[in-house]
Amino acid sequence: MLHNTNYTDSELFNPEQFKIDLNSKPKLTVFRDALAKGYNLLKTRFDSQNNASNYIIQRTWLIDSILLQAQQDFFSLSPEKITLIAVGGYGRGELHPQSDIDLLILLDSSMSDAMQDCVERFIIFLWDIRLKIGHSVRTLEECANEAAADITTATNLMEARLLTGDKKLFEAMQLAISPENIWKHEEFFATKIKEQKQRHLKYHDTAYNLEPNIKESQGGLRDLQMIGWVAKRYFDVSTLHDLVRHGFLNEQEFNILFKAQEFLWKIRCILHLISERAEDRLLFDYQKQIASILNFQDDDNGLAVEKFMRDYYRTAKEISTLNDMLLQLFQEAILFADISAKITPLNKRFRIRNNFIEVTHDKVFLHYPFALLEIFLLMQEHSEIKGIRAATIRLILHYKYLIDQIFQQDLRARSLFMEILRQPQGLTHVLRRMNRYGILAAYLPEFAKIVGQMQFDLFHAYTVDQHTLFLIRNLRRLNLAEHAQELPFCSELMKSIPKRELLYIAGLFHDIAKGRGGDHAKLGETDAWNFCLRHDLSNEDARLVAWLVRNHLIMSSFAQRQDLSDPTVIQNFAIQIEDAVHLDYLYLLTVSDIRATNPTLWNSWKDSLLKDLYNKTRKLLNQNNDDVFDHKLHVQEIKNKVRPLLNDDPKDLWKKLGNEYFLSSSPEAIAHETAILLKHMDFNTPIVLKRHGDSKGGTKFIIFTPDNNTLFAKISHFLEQQNLNIVDADIMQTDSEYAISIYTVLAITEPARIEEIVEGIKQSIINPSSFNPINRHIPRKTKHFTIDTEITINQDQFHNHTIVSIITHDRPGVLSNIAQAFMSCKVRLKKAKMATFGTRVEDIFFITDNKNNALYSAEKLDCLNSKIVEYLK
Repeated sequence: MLHNTNYTDSELFNPEQFKIDLNSKPKLTVFRDALAKGYNLLKTRFDSQNNASNYIIQRTWLIDSILLQAQQDFFSLSPEKITLIAVGGYGRGELHPQSDIDLLILLDSSMSDAMQDCVERFIIFLWDIRLKIGHSVRTLEECANEAAADITTATNLMEARLLTGDKKLFEAMQLAISPENIWKHEEFFATKIKEQKQRHLKYHDTAYNLEPNIKESQGGLRDLQMIGWVAKRYFDVSTLHDLVRHGFLNEQEFNILFKAQEFLWKIRCILHLISERAEDRLLFDYQKQIASILNFQDDDNGLAVEKFMRDYYRTAKEISTLNDMLLQLFQEAILFADISAKITPLNKRFRIRNNFIEVTHDKVFLHYPFALLEIFLLMQEHSEIKGIRAATIRLILHYKYLIDQIFQQDLRARSLFMEILRQPQGLTHVLRRMNRYGILAAYLPEFAKIVGQMQFDLFHAYTVDQHTLFLIRNLRRLNLAEHAQELPFCSELMKSIPKRELLYIAGLFHDIAKGRGGDHAKLGETDAWNFCLRHDLSNEDARLVAWLVRNHLIMSSFAQRQDLSDPTVIQNFAIQIEDAVHLDYLYLLTVSDIRATNPTLWNSWKDSLLKDLYNKTRKLLNQNNDDVFDHKLHVQEIKNKVRPLLNDDPKDLWKKLGNEYFLSSSPEAIAHETAILLKHMDFNTPIVLKRHGDSKGGTKFIIFTPDNNTLFAKISHFLEQQNLNIVDADIMQTDSEYAISIYTVLAITEPARIEEIVEGIKQSIINPSSFNPINRHIPRKTKHFTIDTEITINQDQFHNHTIVSIITHDRPGVLSNIAQAFMSCKVRLKKAKMATFGTRVEDIFFITDNKNNALYSAEKLDCLNSKIVEYLK
């Protein structure tokens, strides 16, 4: 508790001057002016010193002073006993700039009408002078009853502080809510533990949210308060430092918690001051500003905001680790104190006590440093172990300094680490524990650099270390029968992987060089290679791991940015893959990586793209030849499969459609569409169909219509108006004056909605162009991540088309605007691939002129560049 009863500050509030002012000015004005002057002075002091503790102490004292002055006019002459008590955070003496002021008005008996009138006028006056009051009026009996019924009420009253009134009544209230009367130690502790677990789950059970709540998230201020509440209840202490005296904290741990609290208080003060409300969420709106106030700077090592958030995450991690350790100590002292110990020896260094592993003596790690890794291997080997005893956690935290270069070269340590990676169970849990206690960062110095490192965007939802552990978790789940239905194809493929630990090592190192500058894949490749050789892996295995780290982005890039219907694309990809073993490993790593980046990133469309690329590449690699793909022969094979499915002769129709159409789908879909088209050979009106039998994670619409340069603009504008996410577009020129367009949107499941879209596409083609602005709500988060538009234009002479790559900021109507730019410059779209990464749009367009040739005219290219910029402003 920070409150200091001896604190005085005449500059902040001068009682003598206040009384003089009351004699010459309206009372309301005097109180408001005193508060306004006090708040302004507090802000000025904080701006110059950034000292949150001083701010909190001084604001608490200011509010105390104002309340004591205010209550005199309402209660001083009352014959009834009333006691004014600060509770909750105000009772602790922790008033941040916008914290509520929680008051208890304690009565010695039921409230009379006269007293009720006094109380009501008092509270209204406090509101009138603009204090944010939270209040309750209770008798002693009511306090006891409500505290017994609700642990939150009991916790608030535990932190009560007498402001003025009957001291004996206040002490009677404290006795009434004491463990002797309500919420015995065991019950209080168990309920608060449950409460904390529920709170952590509400905030995704991690301290590493992109916009953490610094009060309620895991590792936040509430976790510190949790330690204080249990300590106060069990030991009847008022400060964290009192736990040192009781042997539950040592000085080093207290200093860590104290510094962590200071840091979070500082952030919270700044948040409240710049938001001008009780804002405890570290929103993107404020992160850059807070980083600047705290003097973080952009440089080659990263953005100021990323450095600030890294410090926040590391602080939250320290709080969370010590919270776990202390609550377990409390658990042992409170819940298990009278339970007889069941001890199972494991070896001369470790044993199990009541399902928790512990050292056999407190010098184990000093005498056997390798045991700092051995303990985690034992936890994997003995599934009955629920956790590590708190005293042993403390020893791990103390002795982790022993993990140095000599330790890393110790054969025993290296063997233990590899055994941890090779275990059939428990890898995810022990890696998380090793990260929590700093063992992973100590053993892998490269990993230490990414602990708490965030990337200031909406694409990467987690810090780099958490993303890495999520990736390994995803790989591990592919081994488990209970998760086999999540990704059946991947789970089946995982069974064929000969050395799964190589995948885990690649996952551990794939992003390990993030934030160092340069190409993180190349830098990580070197780190991974050195790790493998240091851990006595064969050169072949080391090369595979290093290759995976170097190329961990290549499969995702090909799948989302290249035309997978083009055999040359598959051939180019296969050349880089080398063999089927490399492909299997890379595919599993890629899927797990994408799913660990952002919960919203993975969808059935990405699944289908990667699977399509995998299957086509695997087929090519199995053929083990580099024969040039024969388009005409392949088209003829497809036609031969389709003909038996038709009742009528399609020869004349197929002449109009051209060869490219037959490479776009399955024989069954082509047969379905051909049967419909044979009834509408003239194509006088657009024919729009939902592609038959498509199950690749998207809904495809195929359009047959007379060719013109407005099709892409009209259709993309309509689809975006319908709030559909277009992921692929293919416009094929036929051997006649007609065009075939295929648009893929993320899957639509409702048949009625599909019919509505089919009719809408048809009308958008028929009706004159009217490109009204597409106005939709833009999420708050995206406003903080604007991206400058980048346009890259290249020529593909082999395919005789121009490739336009556009990177820009995601907002409603992006694709429609690009399509209108194309229309303005009279260029034709052949194919488009659309991908969005957080707020970053990366679209690729394959275009030609009206004669289906690549664009070489400087005038045409200048038009294209300028119009895209104009339409994307």
